[in-house]
Amino acid sequence: MIDIETLEFAELKEENIPDLLAIYNYYVLNTTATFHEKPLALSEFRELVVFVDSKYATYVIKDAGKICGYILLTQFKKREAYDRTGEITIYLKNGSSGKGIGKAALSYVERKAREQGFHTLMAIICGENERSIYLFVRNGYKKCAHLQEVGRKFGRWLDIVVYQKLL
Repeated sequence: MIDIETLEFAELKEENIPDLLAIYNYYVLNTTATFHEKPLALSEFRELVVFVDSKYATYVIKDAGKICGYILLTQFKKREAYDRTGEITIYLKNGSSGKGIGKAALSYVERKAREQGFHTLMAIICGENERSIYLFVRNGYKKCAHLQEVGRKFGRWLDIVVYQKLL
């Protein structure tokens, strides 16, 4: 475990984007945590983490001043009826899992979501991503959907599961 007191959360700055892209592209190349199959370019990644609407944000996670991950609070769907539903996504630098960073990041983004007036948060996860599923379940998220064989990566069909938390 890390010392949670050394963790910092800050809104994304332009100079953070290359570091976050490196974290993300690791998952693209080595895991099914994301269904992108090829590494993203900086401009493509920027579209995923920079938002026009200020209620959505990417938060950089730092441990003792060094970037160890990021968490996004994004739009669930582009319709007015979903304005109080957010989607959250977290990526930690390879080797940073299992240290309490994810739990602290979820707590932080949930607080931010409440401040923004969100009612519910959704996490959409590859069905074989056991670590991520465990993180969300352990932090009060309930499974609300299981979609079979909706993505294909590394020559295999993959399920996605959806976890939800009412704030």
